Amino acid sequence: MAVKKVATVLKNGGLAVIPTDTILGVVAQARDKKAVARLYRLRQRMPKKPCIILIRDSAQLGSFGVHPTERERRFLKSVWPGKVSIVFPAEKKWAYLHRGTHTLAFRVPRSALLCALLKKTGPLLAPSANPEGLPPAKTAPQARAYFGNKVDGYSGRSASQEPSTIVSLVNGLRILRRGAVSTEKILRSWRQAG
Repeated sequence: MAVKKVATVLKNGGLAVIPTDTILGVVAQARDKKAVARLYRLRQRMPKKPCIILIRDSAQLGSFGVHPTERERRFLKSVWPGKVSIVFPAEKKWAYLHRGTHTLAFRVPRSALLCALLKKTGPLLAPSANPEGLPPAKTAPQARAYFGNKVDGYSGRSASQEPSTIVSLVNGLRILRRGAVSTEKILRSWRQAG
C-alpha cells in the first residue's frame, strides 16, 4: 500500500498493518478513540497495557501534555529519531491511551516513509502486528493470517526482527525492555545529557 492510501485508511478510522522502523505494526490514529478501541479488540490486548505512539518529532509531545526537562530534551536529541521508545508521565485526559497506567510511550522513527505517513495522519498508535501472546508477524501475509479482513490494509514486511528499546523517564531513567538500541548506549546518552 502506498503512503497516500494508508493515510486515507487511517484518517477514515481504519486500521493498517505497515512496516515501522522496527517490527511490523498494526496502526491506528492515536487521537481517534474509536479506532484505538478497535485496535485493542483486534489484538485482544490486555486492557491495562498501553501501546507505543509514533510521532514525527519531539515537538509533538506537547500536544499530549508532555513537557520534557532540559536534560530530557538533550537525551531525546541523542536517541531520536531512532529505535528507542520513551515513557513519560501522562495526564488523566489521555486515559483511553494510557489505560490507567498514567504513562505514555513515544517514538520518533527514522524511516522516511513512516515520517511521510505521520505527516499526513498525525500520531499513530503502533503495537506489533500480532494478537496478544502470539509471535509478531514478520510479513503482511503472516499478519493477514492473524487478522484477515478485520484490518483495512496490509503492507510490507518488518524492517528488523528487534523491537524498540523501551526507556522510562518517570522518576529518573529506567530501561523497561531491551531492544534494538543497547543499554550501554542509552546509559551513555543519559549521562552525557546530564
